[in-house]
Amino acid sequence: MSPKKKKENIAPKPRPPVVVVMGHVDHGKTTLLDFLRKTKVAEGEAGGITQSVGAYEIEKDGKKITFIDTPGHAAFSSMRQRGANIADLAILVVAADDGVKPQTKEAIDILHEAQMPFAVAINKIDKNNADPEKTKQDLMQNGVMLEKLGGDVPWHLISAKEGEGVDELLDVVLIMWELLDLTYNPSANAKGFVLEARQDSQRGPLATVIIKDGTLRTGDDIFTASAEGKIKGLENFLGKRVDTLEPSSPAVVLGFSTVASVGEAFVAGALSIEERKSLLPAVVVDEPNKIGSIHEDDGAVHVVLRADVGGSLEALAEMLEAMEIEGKKIEVLSKKVGDITDGDIKRAMPANAFVVGFNVKVKKEAQNLAKSQKVVMITSNIIYRIIEELERQLKEETQNMGGGELEILAVFSSQGRKQVVGGKMVRGLLTLNDRVSIMREGEKVGMGRITNLQQGKNDCKKVLEGECGLRVDSSDEIQVGDQLVVVEE
Repeated sequence: MSPKKKKENIAPKPRPPVVVVMGHVDHGKTTLLDFLRKTKVAEGEAGGITQSVGAYEIEKDGKKITFIDTPGHAAFSSMRQRGANIADLAILVVAADDGVKPQTKEAIDILHEAQMPFAVAINKIDKNNADPEKTKQDLMQNGVMLEKLGGDVPWHLISAKEGEGVDELLDVVLIMWELLDLTYNPSANAKGFVLEARQDSQRGPLATVIIKDGTLRTGDDIFTASAEGKIKGLENFLGKRVDTLEPSSPAVVLGFSTVASVGEAFVAGALSIEERKSLLPAVVVDEPNKIGSIHEDDGAVHVVLRADVGGSLEALAEMLEAMEIEGKKIEVLSKKVGDITDGDIKRAMPANAFVVGFNVKVKKEAQNLAKSQKVVMITSNIIYRIIEELERQLKEETQNMGGGELEILAVFSSQGRKQVVGGKMVRGLLTLNDRVSIMREGEKVGMGRITNLQQGKNDCKKVLEGECGLRVDSSDEIQVGDQLVVVEE
């Protein structure tokens, strides 16, 4: 066997900057990025950029700059934070007619926490009600100490719509880049971050990565903490097949065996297991189904979550778990990239979980199973509509909770306080751990608590209609024909 070829040591080379654009929704972040795409992309090929890539290169005075596009919706704060971590510096877009807003403050906090250099673009100066001076004061009051006003944060007035001031803003970025003195080693194993990941129906798992060091080549082995594979194909940000890419290029990688997790580091090349472990921090990826560890009395709303791409999946999961609807916390039991399958419905059934899908399709077998098992599915390609429907479903469920009543049809066993019975819902909702009155011919004959519920041979958390089996903890004997009526606590 021939010895492994030793990599040639090459002097470090300058690395172009990776810039993330941040700002409040409607402050002009997208308009600025669109203007740069149309006017500054090398060879005038902006029309070929795949929008889902989320990153692209421009040229200014012969120098490359990579821009990362991050969503502006409030639901995607985690993606904005991830963009800040992957990038070298940032542009904070603030509208001159609106000033500092909630997402602006959030972006400022992220940038300060990451200790990332940034410039401010005071946008929309073309508007009649623009007030750049007030906007500057607003920024200063929120901890952004601007140049010429006693601070060191560079800023520039622009109109992203008209293109006014954009060239000068890019000059500011290049000056900041020179001060950072970014370099890379062309002979090193390629390293960087996963910016986006998804399952393509024809090409398999795809990952958009940002290269921060080394040279990425077709044929390289590639590893993250959650996925690995061999690079079968590389595409640049224009969607063109290439053999190699260098920092700070965005690249679409074909060849992962599974969908990688967004935001994690990658390394490429011939590496031992020990080297891989030392280079890749351990992360928790798509958590295994947590249904088996659910506490019967956790009181949470459970969700099985699916999304089209990794970034949306993680951001939506974080947003849901930070919410409280009808006084209940939301727990994401399972989260994966891809369409909703019958496996998702089966995961949801024991926990009476909602199945939530963002920008995905529902397989026919999943539709049929959900219908037969009365599993609620909520799907949309708009975040707020998913939230609205989830709130509506929970509100309706809460309104139906009062006065839950079940008629006893069978008594299966009775051992001390543990009584296993079967019954049919008369009205309302029966929930695990409910306290119930035992009613016989209109009179109360005892009390108990529901310690287990089953419907369709599966453990569940609640029953709205139909027949079910249940275990009741009670010292009072339950008989066929009795009614169990939920007691409000």
